[in-house]
Amino acid sequence: MALLLDTRLLTRKIKDLRNVTPKRHKVKEKWAATRVKYPPSILALRHFDSTYSIQLGKLWPSVRVALLSERKYGALLNNFAHHAVLTDLDTQGCCRDFIGDAYTQIQPCLEKESEVVAEEESISVSTKKSDSDSQQPSPLQLSLNIKCLVFPRGDITKFKPARPDTKRLLSHYLMDAASVLPCLALNVRGGHNVLDLCAAPGGKALALLQTHSIGFLCVNDNSASRTTRLRKVLQSYIPKELLTDEKIRITSFDGTQWGQIERNTFDRVLVDVPCTTDRHSLMEDDNNIFSKNRTGERRRLPEVQTELLLAGILAACRGGEILYSTCTLSQIQNMSVVEQAIYLAKENHGIQLQVVDLRALTQMFRKTFDFAPDLPLGEMVIPHLAANFGPIYMCKLRRIT
Repeated sequence: MALLLDTRLLTRKIKDLRNVTPKRHKVKEKWAATRVKYPPSILALRHFDSTYSIQLGKLWPSVRVALLSERKYGALLNNFAHHAVLTDLDTQGCCRDFIGDAYTQIQPCLEKESEVVAEEESISVSTKKSDSDSQQPSPLQLSLNIKCLVFPRGDITKFKPARPDTKRLLSHYLMDAASVLPCLALNVRGGHNVLDLCAAPGGKALALLQTHSIGFLCVNDNSASRTTRLRKVLQSYIPKELLTDEKIRITSFDGTQWGQIERNTFDRVLVDVPCTTDRHSLMEDDNNIFSKNRTGERRRLPEVQTELLLAGILAACRGGEILYSTCTLSQIQNMSVVEQAIYLAKENHGIQLQVVDLRALTQMFRKTFDFAPDLPLGEMVIPHLAANFGPIYMCKLRRIT
């Protein structure tokens, strides 16, 4: 009986405390109005599960785990910075320049292949193979001035932040190492005029400048805020004497309209289009294209991507090369866009294009990256836990007419 009285007394005291509780603490939280029931990242995951499980098949479970895990970065070395700053990275663990290492390993094969070709020419072999599938991919020419350090497969060590040298130039730029591959595939040579149509935030433009081969570089992005960030990146890594109007032009135009601004001008064009950015869509809810208020923008992506690639084709000169790239696994945003742009270029502008074989690139860097097997058009780096780079899709076109 005494225990029952004590319980009633305690209950009464609790009710009394409710009367003195501030009103703001009595209001029930209206979570339905303040919290999204299904965040954009969850919507993205559901969308990818339904599409990529069909597109990638047995590969999707491992790719899915990698996408949901912390990504791996590479350190793009800044050749314009003082050497003393760069040596700090060389002492950090067992990181290596994956471009230089791959070239060193493949060099004996290239020399042997050139000897075989010379021997065949000397004996005047008249037999020709008509089957294109039997032809081996041509040797890839790389700019060894581009250096990007990575840690070995399975090593998740992080790079130190970049340090400025005496001229306030930063030592390296942290980026997805697979993002360097489109710059390598573009094969910039001495004196080339180059257009980076969707350049922000500036990592690929910075990689292209490391070649020391560009005669003139035009970097463009249709967003004024992203262009401001792009300018800051270039100012942090490139000497002032190279940031002149005669060598680099920074613009903020609508890239889809570039064909009306400059045509038949550039030797090399990089079209790194905006896309669903799969990894960001799964990991971040802020600025996520799977937000419900951006549904229309997401659905228009393939159309915008096709217009950008077509603008890049028009900007290239005859014999020039165009590199289309995305950071999504989506076949609709990758191969379908390339096929549509090739068709429109021929039908509407009379431009004939040739797809350039990039198999030599995948063969050279298969120890560093995992590539999607047997793509009918282009090449794609797919994420893997041991080498968590990508996704990066790329397809190279050469303008014939």
